[in-house]
Amino acid sequence: MTMLPPFNLPEGILLLITDELPSPADFLLHQSLINHFKESKQPEAIVLSVSNDSSKWKTVAAKNNLNLSNHLLSKSLTLVDILAADPRTEINASQRLVLLDDTASLEWIGFTALDIQNFCRALSALCKKTDTTLIIRHHVVTPDVPDDLFRHLNQLCTYHIDVKPLSSGRSGSVHGEVDCVASGPKHGHR
Repeated sequence: MTMLPPFNLPEGILLLITDELPSPADFLLHQSLINHFKESKQPEAIVLSVSNDSSKWKTVAAKNNLNLSNHLLSKSLTLVDILAADPRTEINASQRLVLLDDTASLEWIGFTALDIQNFCRALSALCKKTDTTLIIRHHVVTPDVPDDLFRHLNQLCTYHIDVKPLSSGRSGSVHGEVDCVASGPKHGHR
């Protein structure tokens, strides 16, 4: 069984990553993309981003000795700015890794929770059909009171990673720590 680095989880899953605004999980998203391209025999990925533009993805990858421009040219990587994308843009559904960053921002800019839930459910079904790993990031605004979108995403996921603020306080270069890795309700149901 192949594993999804850096999480040591099986591939072909839906991984939900939640974070809070003071402790963004950017480091997990970037590291999963970087490891995917460095360790996969046939790396292919698509990043559906609301929060970060392509320059942020390229800069972080370059700091890790990965030139995303080469992968963009070879079409093994597709970066889609969801807000600027043409709705008729065709997306290759047979990628090995799909990153959706992030669902909460979609809700904050006016998409309804139901529309986002339907989009995530359809994206999840498409990824399952092609045995593609799907990683979804969701910002949790009220950690003690989960919102409806989080509850829906948690029902879809195979695994859930929660990033919390550092217990020792904020650091200059580290913004959060992985608080827990848990099996989601769909664990074992493929």
